[in-house]
Amino acid sequence: MLSIPHIELDALFWGPEWTECEPQTFRDRVLRVVDADSWVIDGNYGKVRDLVLARAQVLVWLDYSVSVIFWRLVTRTVVRIAGRTELWSGNRESIGKTLSRDSIILWGLRTYRRHRIQYRALTADMRFAHMQVVHLRTPVAATRWLATVQKDMRGR
Repeated sequence: MLSIPHIELDALFWGPEWTECEPQTFRDRVLRVVDADSWVIDGNYGKVRDLVLARAQVLVWLDYSVSVIFWRLVTRTVVRIAGRTELWSGNRESIGKTLSRDSIILWGLRTYRRHRIQYRALTADMRFAHMQVVHLRTPVAATRWLATVQKDMRGR
């Protein structure tokens, strides 16, 4: 919609067979992205948050309820498994992985409260006062906000 690069942090982090990227390699990859003039980054990795937030102009915080997060994780995972959707580096979600300790669904539930606390603190941190924070609490609010962004883009 903005006609600028969209970067998924998962694509920079995950290697074949769900191998994690070395921390410094991950930071180097992200640094190359955020050194560009414009970008949209999708993801939430504490390992590179300092790099992203130091250069971001706008932070869009999707602060949805745990029930919305859970439903979306389950739905997305089921669709990806059923469709054998290839993700990053040839990886695919599987029933086995979804039912394991490494489940994205369990991760979402385990980290929900911690991420909300972290983002409340980050949005109040003066080191990031240069950013506009768009705090959206519901999917309806997100849809409305995107509509205003789209309208603004058409007006340019």
